[in-house]
Amino acid sequence: MGKSLERLSLTVLGACLVGMMFVIVVQVACSAFDLNPLVAFDRARALVGGAITLNSLLDLQWHLLVITGLLPAGLVWMMDGHVRVDFLYQTFRPRRQARINLAGNLIFAAPFLALALPAAWNFTSRAWRSDEGSSNGGLADLWLIKAILPLGLALLAVAVLVECWRLLRAVR
Repeated sequence: MGKSLERLSLTVLGACLVGMMFVIVVQVACSAFDLNPLVAFDRARALVGGAITLNSLLDLQWHLLVITGLLPAGLVWMMDGHVRVDFLYQTFRPRRQARINLAGNLIFAAPFLALALPAAWNFTSRAWRSDEGSSNGGLADLWLIKAILPLGLALLAVAVLVECWRLLRAVR
């Protein structure tokens, strides 16, 4: 992955984390001063509906957490930053490490993604078709955040495929 794309990805994810911290502070302060709703609109707006409420801010916190937790999974995979038992693994030769990684990808990651991707797509499309929104005065248009699930899993699947290809070449 190019260094500029990696840097941009980390910058966007960092901005989401800072945004999430800001939303938490605003939500806690408004809750302490019993300010609810924070802003009411004369007509419904995208994502927030008719008002920005404490529940909207709480939902937004969860949305930003999902974005910062799921979208970088493929990036972490490509950077080889995922968890493994390194105290054993590091003593192996590179070819054996490649075989272990390939087996792990094919035995664990591929079946998981083969099951999770269609389920995530159905989850998101059901929310889209029903125009799902929060039932407790939170955010509207929940399909937007639910779309992060298949997107993040698809990015992870691409990363796993690229890694499998690289490992196949290393094993030969």
